[in-house]
Amino acid sequence: MRPARLIGSLGAMAVAGALFLLPASTATATATAPGSAPAAVTAAETGTRMALSPVDLDGPAISTVKVTVTNTGPDRMRALEVTFGGPAGWAVQPSAVRVDGSLARGATAEAVFRIQVPERRSGFTVRTFTATATYRGGDGAGSATVTRTQRSGTPLADLAAAYDNVGVTDESDTAPGDYDGEGNSFSAQKLADVGLRPGATVHALGAELRWPDVPSGTPGNVSTTGQAIALDGSGSRLVLLGSGVTGGASGTATVYYTDGTSGTGSFGFPNWSFDPVNAHGATLVASSDGRNRPSGYGNAGIAYRVFAHAIPLDPAKRVEFVVLPNNGNIHLFDMAIAP
Repeated sequence: MRPARLIGSLGAMAVAGALFLLPASTATATATAPGSAPAAVTAAETGTRMALSPVDLDGPAISTVKVTVTNTGPDRMRALEVTFGGPAGWAVQPSAVRVDGSLARGATAEAVFRIQVPERRSGFTVRTFTATATYRGGDGAGSATVTRTQRSGTPLADLAAAYDNVGVTDESDTAPGDYDGEGNSFSAQKLADVGLRPGATVHALGAELRWPDVPSGTPGNVSTTGQAIALDGSGSRLVLLGSGVTGGASGTATVYYTDGTSGTGSFGFPNWSFDPVNAHGATLVASSDGRNRPSGYGNAGIAYRVFAHAIPLDPAKRVEFVVLPNNGNIHLFDMAIAP
């Protein structure tokens, strides 16, 4: 790692691409940074194996990264080129590492890159780094890829720890509410009429969820902006309870498993009123009558609603945490794993 004073000068650095051919007997080790998932390695039967070293995230600095490529295919590997990249905006030198000649079966090449790491952000972050090799010969596939995911910080303990929006108020005191950005909120009394009392159990899409057990007029839902939430368990799907504001309440959640792998799923909610109840593929859970406005209860006869949606999980793996979509129009009250 190089000193922070070099930040901004990476593009001007004369960094030669480095590629070293190692003896066939040299083993390829995949190191794991603290708190990171192991770098993925292409399966041996594909004929090409790759590994990606940990990235030093203690910025601002220039970090050195090594990518190894091992030819385990039946033929010699020729015209090998390796590229490496990280998060958007992180500069990398060189843009590619090339080697003339060829690699015999079992030979390993090492490509060295430098990446500009910005100052460490507070809170929890997940960074993904990817290296790709293109070649002729070898296993005949023409390309192979390795990905490393590294984390810093700690996910929030549960969804309640992320509550940042007052979506439910008492009809006697509506002023604290601001579910939709215009000072409106659900009526606690009207939600209770349809079974949504603080701490109530909610069954939806095969999951057992819980309505937020918080007093009216206090934060009780999450406006999703990419928060990472710890969640433990295994099952077939992740069920999310919420609704949207505006018509664009959709996004992608990323589920991280205890084995270091991850998966994604897209979901969305209709607007809490007026949108078709099945917009974005959501399922209606409850409809309350009217809403609380800054001036008091109103809009009687109009339904204000709560929905459920689900994304698939790998039932053979155990969930460790979930990164919510980066779309503040999505409001979540709870999430749970369904069998």
